[in-house]
Amino acid sequence: MPLAATGELVAAAVEARSAVAAFNIITLEHVEAVIAGAESVHSAVVLQVSENAVKFRYGRLLPLARAAAAAAERAAVPVALHLDHVQSDDLLRQAAGAGFSSVMYDAARLPYEENLAATRSAADWAHAQGLWIEAELGQVGGKGGEPALDAHAPGARTDPAEARAFVADSGVDGLAVAIGSSHAMTTRTAALDHELLKRLTTALDVPLVLHGSSGVPDDELKAAVAGGIAKVNVGTALNIAMTGAIREFLAAHPEAVDSRKYLSVGREAMVRTVARLIGVLRG
Repeated sequence: MPLAATGELVAAAVEARSAVAAFNIITLEHVEAVIAGAESVHSAVVLQVSENAVKFRYGRLLPLARAAAAAAERAAVPVALHLDHVQSDDLLRQAAGAGFSSVMYDAARLPYEENLAATRSAADWAHAQGLWIEAELGQVGGKGGEPALDAHAPGARTDPAEARAFVADSGVDGLAVAIGSSHAMTTRTAALDHELLKRLTTALDVPLVLHGSSGVPDDELKAAVAGGIAKVNVGTALNIAMTGAIREFLAAHPEAVDSRKYLSVGREAMVRTVARLIGVLRG
């Protein structure tokens, strides 16, 4: 089927008081696994390509984006493409011509006024291209090798009043909020601030996004969706599943040299992870 639009999938999730799962992809095996996992549970899904993934692919967006789009167009469920954690304006401006319907522009590292100005400019451009745009306020941390952030440190959490002003002044369509999760967590021990989420949901009239969801336990994810999170980003959980399965296979088959043998095992592990996490978000 034709590529879906991220904004429409998020809006449908808001209407259903649910959340759309958005998985970060790095290889073609990630692409195939996310789609197969979503198809197995008959769910729409978002494929996300991060700026770090583009850097890994020699700085070229189109090879992975076109492969993802081709796979998505042949999927039995709605699949949207999202360009994630973009800091480069040059990369941002490649989104519209590469099949993406949405982008997350990440200026959260900047002081508030600079974040706002950069995000406002990005939002104006994105809307002129018909793109749905997400931003971040607060510090989720742990992205792209940056130092691990204490999610409980003063100033790390998203302030509801500041968020309300930021959304109004920037014009973004969705907001990633810092409520206790962190990127790149390999243990599922994050404790979310559900009282803060309630205040943010009350203060804002745009969909809320949870980043760093790989480190959030199932019951916390369910509570976050019930509390108003409409898009849940997952990346590290796929890499844990893939890497663990490949390690186990190669330990059992040290003579193996055909990459298809171990990549297929890694891909199937990711399929199971995708299906399980979508099931968690459905409640």
